[in-house]
Amino acid sequence: MTPVTAGGSARPVPPADKRKSVTGTRKIVAVGFLLPALVLLGALVVYPIGYSLYRSFFDQSGNGFAGLGNYVEIFTDDTILTAVKNNAIWVVVAPTVSTALGLIFAVLTERVRWGTAFKLIVFMPMAISMLAAGIIFRLVYEQDPERGVANAVWVGMHDTFTESAGFPRARPLPVHPLEAAGGGAFVTKEPVSAGTPVRLPLVGVAPAKMPSDAEPAKAPEPGDGKIHGTAWLDFTRGGGGKPNAIDSEELGLKGIEVEAVKDGKVVAETRAGADGTFTLPASADGALLRLPADNFREPYNGVNWLGPNLVTPAIIGSYVWMWAGFAMVLIAAGLASVPRELLEAARVDGANEWQVFRRITVPLLAPVLAVVLVTLMINVLKIFDLVFIIAPGSSQDDANVLALQLYRSSFGTDADLGLGSAIAVLLLLLVLPVMFFNIRRMRRETRR
Repeated sequence: MTPVTAGGSARPVPPADKRKSVTGTRKIVAVGFLLPALVLLGALVVYPIGYSLYRSFFDQSGNGFAGLGNYVEIFTDDTILTAVKNNAIWVVVAPTVSTALGLIFAVLTERVRWGTAFKLIVFMPMAISMLAAGIIFRLVYEQDPERGVANAVWVGMHDTFTESAGFPRARPLPVHPLEAAGGGAFVTKEPVSAGTPVRLPLVGVAPAKMPSDAEPAKAPEPGDGKIHGTAWLDFTRGGGGKPNAIDSEELGLKGIEVEAVKDGKVVAETRAGADGTFTLPASADGALLRLPADNFREPYNGVNWLGPNLVTPAIIGSYVWMWAGFAMVLIAAGLASVPRELLEAARVDGANEWQVFRRITVPLLAPVLAVVLVTLMINVLKIFDLVFIIAPGSSQDDANVLALQLYRSSFGTDADLGLGSAIAVLLLLLVLPVMFFNIRRMRRETRR
């Protein structure tokens, strides 16, 4: 049958074999354009995956067939099991916290005038590489409060509510009238009496660590039936001076606590003044004077953030710092498309802001939240940089993750490529379900 054109004239139809040749030519052209990409995809993705799967069934040398031995080792070796456990913690905690913070930031900044500036600040860490972020947080979590920001803040808060020790590492000399009492305290060798001045000299305190308002020590002035004494740093700069004697350049141990003990019970207590002098009531007559251990304990140096117990949460905190801005930007874009009529209608019907957020905003943002959550889950499954840089050598086994274990097993003087390939295959198997879920979700969104 010959088709008719709009003007009524007949249009010839090309033969079937000619139509097939045109279609075939188009397919050849398409393949020609796709071929370079397919070659690169095969060389950089398909071949490495295939070779890793093949290599995972061989031993360390690559000559002996190991079967499933490498996979068995993954689930029996304590170090690798720790990596698997830490990966599970990462997958659950890091994406959830990052997405939750991104949602909170996106919703709260929607109504404030400076919301754009706040979003810019929160998103800014995304411009920093993982390497740079790792170096930054290695310094943030430094144990020394004078260097680490986290411990500087923590120690400042602690010292606000809890008084720190004034004289760590202070101690008496053997010639001094003090001796160790156990538990870090010191006690006088002989009971004190009201008519005899008490001298409590100590050494071991660096002059720079002395209280800034400490004054030159003064000799006690006995009288009125009370116990009078002086606690001071028995050390003269530049040498000189006599032990157990107060020299003009020696400073009083301001604030040191002194207790009077009789029969194992504290009957009186006081603190020395700026010049080291102190006074105890008459009830202290015949007692032993004790300098409690609280005077000498080490100062509070904060939390060991990179120790075995906290290293993983600390590194997750650095990851959240980087990726919460990513989550916030995507969620804010989704929030901008939410119909305002629905939110206003809910408020008119009497819903409060929490109900509007929980029953309307979050359900409408569910597709965006799923995108953010799945993207971050895939990202943390292969986390490596932050763990490798932030975790010190003493805690790296406790912070271990699969990607780091893959690196450690595959490179170095004692490399085991069979075990490393098995870990790589395991990582691929863990990523595949998340990837398939993401593909199904995108197809479902396309059909709508």
